[in-house]
Amino acid sequence: MADKDIGTKRLVVGAHYGLKDWLAQRVTAVVMAAYTLILLALFFGAGEFSYEGWAGMFARQWFKIATFVAFVAMFYHVWVGMRDIWMDYIKPVTLRLTLQAATILWLVGCAGWLAQILWRV
Repeated sequence: MADKDIGTKRLVVGAHYGLKDWLAQRVTAVVMAAYTLILLALFFGAGEFSYEGWAGMFARQWFKIATFVAFVAMFYHVWVGMRDIWMDYIKPVTLRLTLQAATILWLVGCAGWLAQILWRV
């Protein structure tokens, strides 16, 4: 009976996001890879490439949206990775939460800056 009680009590440490984050890392990586292939196809398919060609490529609404989606995927990919690094290697809770908050603020700021840059062209 004592063995049964010991087997049912588990000490859970850390966040253990598991499958959700594993899947998020893979999906965001696929999105970034697909965007890279689109970017390379447009780049090498342009023939003569100049500033006007580059600006023209980013002037298309679908390409702005694709770029924004790819970067949001990258920001989420970075968040999952950095959060795991902070959880694994930074043991003081206050410092870990401070670093996590700083990472979130930085990534949100980068997303805002990206939107400003993309829709200014």
